[in-house]
Amino acid sequence: MKALYFLCILLVTVSCKDEGLQTYVLQGNAFGTTYTIQYFSSSEIDTEKGIDSVLYAINKSVSTYMPNSDISKINRGDTTVIVDEIFKEVFRVSEAVYTNSHGYFDPTIGVLRNAYGFGDTKPLNSIDKGVVDSLMTYVGFKKVQITKSGKVEKTHPEIYFDFNAVAKGYGIDRLGRYLESEGIANYLIELGGEILAKGKNLNKDKPWTVGIEAVSSSLEDRTYQATVNLTDLAMASSGNYRKFRIDSVSGVTYVHTINPLTGSAEQSDITSATVIASSCGVADAYATALMSMGLERSKELLKKTNGIEAYITYNETARIEKEYITEGFKKLLND
Repeated sequence: MKALYFLCILLVTVSCKDEGLQTYVLQGNAFGTTYTIQYFSSSEIDTEKGIDSVLYAINKSVSTYMPNSDISKINRGDTTVIVDEIFKEVFRVSEAVYTNSHGYFDPTIGVLRNAYGFGDTKPLNSIDKGVVDSLMTYVGFKKVQITKSGKVEKTHPEIYFDFNAVAKGYGIDRLGRYLESEGIANYLIELGGEILAKGKNLNKDKPWTVGIEAVSSSLEDRTYQATVNLTDLAMASSGNYRKFRIDSVSGVTYVHTINPLTGSAEQSDITSATVIASSCGVADAYATALMSMGLERSKELLKKTNGIEAYITYNETARIEKEYITEGFKKLLND
């Protein structure tokens, strides 16, 4: 998760059908991407200051792009850091998804992400099986723990935390908590394509409607392959169709979703995974887990996991793309 460069660029208010309520739309930059927050309130609230405070706290705790954040200090081997509640919550969400996915979601893959060129350090000049096997010594969520005193213990000092696959979603959840603390019950937060929808769209007196981006979509002209209705739900997506790196020497293509069990950065048969859950942090983590698990393991995980629905695109062959959609997700799709 990139460091915070917060800038409020637009605040719009429009009338709402509900008497006494107005629609507020706030846009800005955070975590290396953009956000849009739409909410309904009977009075104007100084949300800019509150949102700025939430984003700063998230970055100070778990952003690897901030040299003085807690996670950066821990990654450098500082054993004196007492982690805050943000770090603990992100850790707990990660641990739960790590356990339920049998290790396919693992935030200790930081050394691998850095090696492949998807982290915050320069990639290795060459990567072979021997290098991967060596780095795997420093991967494994069972090799870390938070003590009762709030310090992080690692079996190897080289273990490098990377909460990027959960922290953005968790940050959205924290923004939602902030809005609710201000008495706002109906809102939609979109940050970097991830969504948290609470209450309903009072202008339409309907659930919030959001889109699932198509794999073929470009950054300049985004298209959507489906839309869903969300009420008190979060949605997060993961895909390798944009995030990949081609080694300039070997010509090998590395994708940003790394298999924590093998250390491989190769594409599975899944091309994208969109997950709906009660919280965005959980949805974010499971979307990443499904990408590395592949289709068949993902189906098994989804069958046994309550409260998680998914829309998966996958390649049956090199040229044929198909979809797998859970029954719960289908009920939320628009016709």
